Amino acid sequence: MSSRFALFLWLLKLGAVFNLYLLARSFALPADSVDPRIAVPARIFFAVSAYRCVFPNRYEGNVVLHASLLSSTFVTRTLATFAEVAWIFQAAQVIQLCNVERVGWVELFSRLMVAQILVSQICVWGAILSGRVALYFHEELGWLLIFVLATIASAYLLLAADEPAHGRTLLQLNLAFALVYLPFQVLNLRALRERVRSEPLVPGGLRRALFAYRRATDAESWGGLIGLTWMTGYWATLVPLWLSSVVELAQRG
Repeated sequence: MSSRFALFLWLLKLGAVFNLYLLARSFALPADSVDPRIAVPARIFFAVSAYRCVFPNRYEGNVVLHASLLSSTFVTRTLATFAEVAWIFQAAQVIQLCNVERVGWVELFSRLMVAQILVSQICVWGAILSGRVALYFHEELGWLLIFVLATIASAYLLLAADEPAHGRTLLQLNLAFALVYLPFQVLNLRALRERVRSEPLVPGGLRRALFAYRRATDAESWGGLIGLTWMTGYWATLVPLWLSSVVELAQRG
């Protein structure tokens, strides 16, 4: 078994410490200053991300670092479903919070973001249970749509609305994330499209999701550089830090 990614996968566990620190930090804020619609989704995300850093899993191929039920695709995907819906719910709440003039299409975009994350969850579960790789592509295409909607709404509000300072900073954070995420997601979708063409079906099913583990530490099994970048940014650094910043900036008063 190649150990090219072994050190990285073990160092990824430090991301659990970082997420637990952010979780504790969110609870240290004055309770009456925190909007639960902003804070609770972030706390769910921190807890799940800490877990995923300790028990990493790649659904395609049921690739794990630790061959146990705790690392199974079913368990990690169930937790990820809650975390991802929470993340996008928070992002939609931020746009609604900043939409002080109640612009209709901006409100619609925020609601479409939540609807799309639910569709993406259906796609990824469909891919896991059926083995159809094309559904992973549709899931990721949905993520692209979510952040296109968020970016358009944030840019409009930043340019057209008279936001308070913290509101402008929240919108700027949205745009900064989009600047990093959208080009990465285009590359990810291109790689997935090639995968669909070369291997449209992979083994799937509930039993495999629960009990099939393939322990591996080689780069190819974990998606190469794209996979490494995705895990680091999503679970351990960029996204948790973004959600934590949103919680602190969105404090009442």
